[in-house]
Amino acid sequence: MSNKLIDFINITKSYGTQTVLDDLNLYIRENEFLTLLGPSGCGKTTTLRILGGFESPDSGRVIFDGKDITNLPPNKRQLNTVFQKYALFTHMTIAENIAFGLKIKNKSKQYIHDKIKYALKLVNLDGFENRMPDSLSGGQQQRIAIARAIVNEPKVLLLDEPLGALDLKMRQDMQYELIRLKNELGITFIYVTHDQEEALTMSDTIVVMNQGYIQQIGTPESIYNEPENAFVADFIGESNILPGLMLEDRLVKILGVNFPCVDEGFGRNKPVDVVIRPEDIDLLKPGEGSIDGIVTHLIFKGVHYEMEVMANNYEWLVHSTDMFPVGTEVSIHVDPFDIQIMKKPESEDEEAVNIEE
Repeated sequence: MSNKLIDFINITKSYGTQTVLDDLNLYIRENEFLTLLGPSGCGKTTTLRILGGFESPDSGRVIFDGKDITNLPPNKRQLNTVFQKYALFTHMTIAENIAFGLKIKNKSKQYIHDKIKYALKLVNLDGFENRMPDSLSGGQQQRIAIARAIVNEPKVLLLDEPLGALDLKMRQDMQYELIRLKNELGITFIYVTHDQEEALTMSDTIVVMNQGYIQQIGTPESIYNEPENAFVADFIGESNILPGLMLEDRLVKILGVNFPCVDEGFGRNKPVDVVIRPEDIDLLKPGEGSIDGIVTHLIFKGVHYEMEVMANNYEWLVHSTDMFPVGTEVSIHVDPFDIQIMKKPESEDEEAVNIEE
């Protein structure tokens, strides 16, 4: 993997009595698409604003390309920010909007002209130079905001919920655009969102945050398939999170029934949390699986059916392409590989870090 570009070292930030970031340590590599993901109030936007120079940390340092930039003003940093509110200048044409930062840097007319053409081509808006912002759709305005940031050739592009104001179809189109831009430009993207699907679709690395702490850092696959705690499991996609008892290596007791699994090293007869994704549950004929139950709810979701199955006093969430009508008796089967075992939090305080919303 490429070099470390940005390093947050022991960053702490409070507003009044509320600590928003608590001794945060995080590094970001060159050309990485890194997403800060978490519920509102978890500290992700504050992290971005500290990197952009719009906020100062109470303690800690920000290192950028080997230099300490903690106290550097925003305009001296080699990065540009695209916000959810596009903040285009309504009285200027698209060309003038894009040229704004370059004019401040006293670039030549020809250079600015070439850059505008290049940036518009890059965001698929050739020929929009003389249009006014209010004649553009939300998605087009957002692409102009991105073009305006790109022409300044930042090393890093900060994106703060940039697709939040767009409708679903447009958001999906823009997600592909952003991935394409990152690959073409070789810029480091740091993206803030509370939308799990967006994070899973676009990122090389996801940082899941809650209450000012980093809960887990990993690839989209590892965060989805190997959540480190109940908060992450619950926040990324839908899950069945059950209390279990690790009887021994590769065997866990869930709701009074023994399930083979692949996890080791949790000890004997240790209480654990168990995560089973709804799509990893197979419904078989009664008696053929591990636990028998009855289908209590059924919704058609387009790609799959979403069902709830009451079994051993637990309502299991199941996603399947097969339909089992309400009232059907079924048996639940889960492959050992699809059972994720997580440590239970040791203390109240750890529980707050891990589970509280």
